[in-house]
Amino acid sequence: MRWTLFPLQDCKWGRKGRLCAVVSVVIFLLTAALIGRPILHLAQIAWQDTEARELPPEGFMDDASRMNLTQINQVWPVPLDTTVAETQLAQLLAHAHRKGLRISIAGSRHSMGGHTLVPGGIMIDMTPFRNMELHAAQGLLHVQAGAKWSEIIPWLNQRGKSVAIMQSNNSFTIGGSVSVNCHGWQYGQPPIASSVESFRLMLADGKIVHCSRTRNKELFSLALGGYGLFGVILDVDLRVVPNERYRLEQSIVPVEQALNMFDTMIDDPDVAMTFSRMNITPDHFLQDVIINVFYRDPDPSGDIPDLAEPGMAAIRRHIFRGSSNNEYGKKLRWNAETKLQPHLQQKYYSRNQLLNESVEIFENRSADHTDILHEYFIPEAGLVIFVKALREIIPRHNQDLLNVTVRQVEMDEDTFLRYADQRQFAFVMLFYQPRTEAGEKQMKAMSVDLIEAALEAGGRYYLPYRLHATPQQFHSAYPQAKQFFKLKRAYDPQELFQNHFYQKYENPEEEIE
Repeated sequence: MRWTLFPLQDCKWGRKGRLCAVVSVVIFLLTAALIGRPILHLAQIAWQDTEARELPPEGFMDDASRMNLTQINQVWPVPLDTTVAETQLAQLLAHAHRKGLRISIAGSRHSMGGHTLVPGGIMIDMTPFRNMELHAAQGLLHVQAGAKWSEIIPWLNQRGKSVAIMQSNNSFTIGGSVSVNCHGWQYGQPPIASSVESFRLMLADGKIVHCSRTRNKELFSLALGGYGLFGVILDVDLRVVPNERYRLEQSIVPVEQALNMFDTMIDDPDVAMTFSRMNITPDHFLQDVIINVFYRDPDPSGDIPDLAEPGMAAIRRHIFRGSSNNEYGKKLRWNAETKLQPHLQQKYYSRNQLLNESVEIFENRSADHTDILHEYFIPEAGLVIFVKALREIIPRHNQDLLNVTVRQVEMDEDTFLRYADQRQFAFVMLFYQPRTEAGEKQMKAMSVDLIEAALEAGGRYYLPYRLHATPQQFHSAYPQAKQFFKLKRAYDPQELFQNHFYQKYENPEEEIE
């Protein structure tokens, strides 16, 4: 059966027929405008897209920012065999001591401030080190530090288990995740350190120590969220949870009503995961919020959906990338999320499916621009002040904001260099930046203002991203940092483990006011 938007076959020629034809043409043109422009926009984005990022030149390495190109001595991949790896790793550290070389530790290198890089040093590549074993009776996953969540999630899925706490994407390694003490969108949970039962750490002298809340307690708190400055995390015992079936409820509200609506939606013991996304279109900049809440399905007989590849990856990528430096693209994305997506989304999700999506789907692959993450942790009392500051600071610096996701994080009671010293709301922001000196200068100026706004709102900023904070801002946000660096030198007196982050903010001779 064929149908049209207007029944042309019913038109009779003559005056009424001509009117009928005109109306038909108008409707056709309006329909073409409504459908044609999105198609043309997405086709252009797809045409301009590239398959992969450019690799750094030989002898250099970079991180996810693509703004930290660093010349290094060598990349040393950890051997696959555990015994061989530990022996050779200790020998490598001894060699570095003798030669006066510095060591940095890398996994997927998704940090953005040179946290996995040290100039002229040796980068230890942990990604080959990825064996895992499930201790079901204890509810623990024993996993080597180089394993990625993309490997862990399917492996646990086959055994009916899931990750307790992790980031919203699966592209990161275990070692990297615990070294930055990541948080996720699992409701009512502190950062990932709270799910770590223990880990093994190789110190600068090659000695391996077991760290937990009862053994080497100080090192446990320092290495979790310690950015690789205290040693090489070899393997981790992580708490796991059952894989479950969830249903999604969404609400779109003005930002002024968001907190009350959020409280209403989470007033349910079956809430499992939550996140919100703010409207970034220029006409309604940070004025509306999509609140997403996933509830455990109370029906015990309901089948958990099979784990599958994320759906519609290509079109989702083009919609997202099409919002870069494009006002129409931003509106198209918001409309797709608020008007189209509710009709396309499935009824039920598995926990593992929600966690099993890579950053590569949306990553910026262009040679002349990059995507830069910011993250700020704000207590409830400072939310109004901070959002007001965002609305003023970002447009004033003329920065291209691609995304703002808001998540809740509970208080961290485990790590020394903690960011969540109370319940916080995390504002995760992604910006589109030219890879130029001028682009970096402009981004840094905005970062300094945003960090100041977070501090004035009683919050702080997240450390794995660009090193734009002044030393004064860093120490204001993390007053325990002086003691953190003092303990680092106590455990690593030769300062073998270093990176850009350490080199910028650790200066025992400089007094920070």
